[in-house]
Amino acid sequence: MTTPFLLFIVISAVAILLIMVLKLKVSAFISLLITAIYVGIIAGMPLKEVTKAIQDGMAGTLGFVATVVGLGAIFGQMLESSGGAESLAHYLLKKFGKDRASWAMVITGFIVAIPVFLDVGFIILVPIIYALARDSKRSLLYYGIPLLAGLAVTHSFIPPTPGPVAVADIINVQLGWVILLGVILGFPTAVIAGPVFGKYISKKIHIEPPKEFQVTKKEYDENNLPPFNLIAIIIAVPLLLILVNTFTGLAVTKNVVSKTIFTDILEFIGHPFSALIIATLLASYFLGIKRGMEKQKILDLSTKALGPAGIIILITGAGGVLKQILVDSGIGKIMAESMADSALPPILLAWLLAAVVRVTQGSATVAMITAAGIIAPVLSEFGLNDPQRALVVLSIASGATLLSHVNDSGFWLVGKYFGMTEKQTLQSWTVMESIIAVCGLAFTLLASMFFR
Repeated sequence: MTTPFLLFIVISAVAILLIMVLKLKVSAFISLLITAIYVGIIAGMPLKEVTKAIQDGMAGTLGFVATVVGLGAIFGQMLESSGGAESLAHYLLKKFGKDRASWAMVITGFIVAIPVFLDVGFIILVPIIYALARDSKRSLLYYGIPLLAGLAVTHSFIPPTPGPVAVADIINVQLGWVILLGVILGFPTAVIAGPVFGKYISKKIHIEPPKEFQVTKKEYDENNLPPFNLIAIIIAVPLLLILVNTFTGLAVTKNVVSKTIFTDILEFIGHPFSALIIATLLASYFLGIKRGMEKQKILDLSTKALGPAGIIILITGAGGVLKQILVDSGIGKIMAESMADSALPPILLAWLLAAVVRVTQGSATVAMITAAGIIAPVLSEFGLNDPQRALVVLSIASGATLLSHVNDSGFWLVGKYFGMTEKQTLQSWTVMESIIAVCGLAFTLLASMFFR
């Protein structure tokens, strides 16, 4: 298989995916499956092997992703429905004071989006942005951009949100490394895109808070929010357990500590499955049952949470199929051999793939999963270690954030709630997302120098 033919396969596959999603309005799940089948056939795979690769790719991906994303969705739903996000915001605002409220909002967004979807976190917290803007007479963007930056960075960079979980599984990297490097590289990215850019753009565009706006009815009592310490501990539990699992495993592998029943227990309770089961049970008890929520209500909330999670799980499975087709057809190996002589590092290539799909079709999730599916077989030939693979996850997440515009639902959501025109939304939200994408790439390339 020649390099030009290989390039034709990859470019035509991405083009077919985009045509189906954009022009024909076919669901991303079906479009990814059809694209994978096309790649297998044009690469010369026997038809029986194509169907086997579909089954293997779907099974291999969903075993992990479905469990983590499903548990993470229920965990996030409990935090959302108990008023935990609002509790965090009020506590941090009180601690930082109104003069440094933009910093309180970026930290709030950064923490809240770990278990809660970006759009949900934004809708819950936007009334606080309105109140701050009214009191200070500043533009909504002075507080809104920091909140959005915190939400957007964590939503893309830090598990157990679905995007990084899916990409980490497809390219085979431990979640602990993605969490650790996601926090280290994500927070400065959020600061630059949030308080720094927010201060600048709020001077250029003055947006008044709406006089009347129909805010979504809340399921919790705003006068009886759960305490900050409880929320912080519940969010920290799964992250810390997963990190303990990662570093215990590393210590055993490097013979720093001996393998014992104690290290086995640490690795077991720190596995993402165990960690999220523990966190979900803690959230259900302390944020639900102990605060007077009926058990049937908790069950209903858990069922509700799995709706949006199911869509993401299926799309991720289809991304796993694309990866399997590339592996089984031999394209991945040939791509890796071709790339070995290329000047482009895997981090930059992964970013570019995600960025192209993101800008053309709008969905960050589809962009991340498509880029991961294409790049995964290449990485297996490079012999990258876990930290290096985690940086590839973050570069894909960064690329999938670039240039949110009219084909992205987030663009319209932010424009609507802030009462902005399309031009103002492009100047604020779109630029903020692009700053995240560029800073994310720059920081991952910089960090890659320390993990050679």
